Amino acid sequence: MLLSKNAVILFQGDSITDAGRDRTDPAGLGTGYPLMIANALNAAYPDWNLTFYNRGVSGDRTTEMEARWREDCLDIRPDLLSVLIGINDTWRRYDQNSPTSAEEYYKRLCRMLKAARDENPNIRILLIEPFLLHVSEERMSWREDLNPKILYNRQAAIEYADAFVPMDGYFAAACLKRGPSFWAGDGVHPSQAGHALIARKWIEAALAE
Repeated sequence: MLLSKNAVILFQGDSITDAGRDRTDPAGLGTGYPLMIANALNAAYPDWNLTFYNRGVSGDRTTEMEARWREDCLDIRPDLLSVLIGINDTWRRYDQNSPTSAEEYYKRLCRMLKAARDENPNIRILLIEPFLLHVSEERMSWREDLNPKILYNRQAAIEYADAFVPMDGYFAAACLKRGPSFWAGDGVHPSQAGHALIARKWIEAALAE
């Protein structure tokens, strides 16, 4: 189990994690999966005295996340670090002609995870793989760029993480029960149901013995 009493849990990522959080409130969690996780765990374990922080930033790629890693991760000294990053490393290739290679993505991600572990050898790390739902042919075409990054994300999990949440696979399975747009209208940003699915899978991974 990754959680313990009095633990500090930090969520890191892009807009999926940010989920409209209030930047003026250091304790603001937004309206997405970090808030759902915090509420579910606080309700289930009120005596654990858990503390939650969300430092996801909309639009971030690994390069922007790494630039703020000291202030928004290492200085917080979390006991449990949750990271979901990667879709914008793909998206910027298509909307701004600013590609990030899978190798660059992997190296930056590994540097951040290694820095977190070097700073606190007892830290627990939960890595969520980036995902893409096939709501259109245009979104499906991004697979050429994203799939190698997902493979590198899995490799980073093997090297640095204590738990791994394969959300791309989980969403693919969920789409057998309800179409992709139900889970994420644009294929990237989850609906409330999509966020709830992330939260459920995250909690399962964090509480697994």
